[in-house]
Amino acid sequence: MQRRSLLRLGLLASVSLGVAGAGVALWTPGWLQGRFSPAAQALWRAVAQAVLSDLLPTDAAARQAALDQHLERLQATVAGLPPATRRELSQLLALLDLAPSRLALTGLRCGWAAADPQDVQAALQSMRLSDNTTRQQIYHALRDLTQAAYFASPATWAVLGYPGPAPLAGSIAP
Repeated sequence: MQRRSLLRLGLLASVSLGVAGAGVALWTPGWLQGRFSPAAQALWRAVAQAVLSDLLPTDAAARQAALDQHLERLQATVAGLPPATRRELSQLLALLDLAPSRLALTGLRCGWAAADPQDVQAALQSMRLSDNTTRQQIYHALRDLTQAAYFASPATWAVLGYPGPAPLAGSIAP
């Protein structure tokens, strides 16, 4: 091996290790100690605003309170999932936080916290209509978990005009 080839190989290895190290340093799981990471919380808020847009209050303070309550319900929902599913979701949320993978998987250029709800809606629609099944699965996971956590609360039923479940015949009243 010539000296120049050896130097090129050493430089390439150094750059590769540096890039890999930076990637590991930037990797933050989306689910930490039974809660969403701050980056995952920003993602879920952005998705909730896009998916639940017309169902959320228009007043800024009420909207923020509704999103906070939604995030708590969503965390409780995810906490009830099997550990393997939580790990996969945590990895997905971490991937969607990193700019290159977020752009590749969703088409969203800016971070979730800075994203406009219309941009998030467009990204979700693009994922839904994609020929790539991975992008479609990500869309369904984000949308379905958002809707499940939102509609699980009796407080949200009034928005839909849903009176709640009918009492079971023959049930004993408390």
